[in-house]
This record gives sequence, C-alpha cells and structure tokens, in this order.
Amino acid sequence: VQLQASGGGLVQAGGSLRLSCVASGTTVSSYAMSWHRQAPGKQRELLATIRSGGRTEYVDSVKGRFTISIDNAKNTVCLQMDSLKPDDTAVYYCNTGEYRGIYYYPSRSWGQGTQVTVSS
Repeated sequence: VQLQASGGGLVQAGGSLRLSCVASGTTVSSYAMSWHRQAPGKQRELLATIRSGGRTEYVDSVKGRFTISIDNAKNTVCLQMDSLKPDDTAVYYCNTGEYRGIYYYPSRSWGQGTQVTVSS
C-alpha cells in the first residue's frame, strides 16, 4: 500500500486548503481512513477518521473546521480545512487503519506527508 498526500501550502489565518491522498495497492473504501498531523517538536496526532460506511469522527481541535471525505472514483481520501489557524501548521499525513471497539489503530506504514503552514 502506498499513500501520497498533496495539497499543502502556505495560507493566511482564516483561509482554507484541501488536502488529497491517493492510495495505490488498495481501495480506500475498504478501510477506516484517517488524517493525522505532526507539528515541529510534537507527537503525531490523529485528526479525523472515516469508516467504510461513511461515518466520520474528529478530534475537538478541528471539529467544525475540517471535513474528511472519500472520492471512490479517484480512490482518494480528502481533508477540507477551513478557518485555518497558525496552530494548524504541521506536516499532514493520511493513513489506512481499523477500529477495534472505540479505538482507532492506524497502519504502521506511513506515506509522505504534505506541509501546511498557516501565517498569522
């Protein structure tokens, strides 16, 4: 499985970006897909998940601002990010994974992320 994230860039606070992640070697709709980010000096954090049935979940820090979705025709998982803040500056990654009960377990294999920088 290979995952390639793209769509990052430099944006002013309050702006929007749309990240995409193309999967090869698998079908995104078969997994619970996720987006994560890692800011400098911090651990990687889970932001949002979307299950094969379409159910989505978000961490509180991005709820209401970020939207995760799947484009089955393009085998792509997307993250629409609105009302961006300087604290959203990080490298963003997508991943496959699974839910075991209420807990989400991402795959151990991480693809290349995409840098998002939000200026104040």
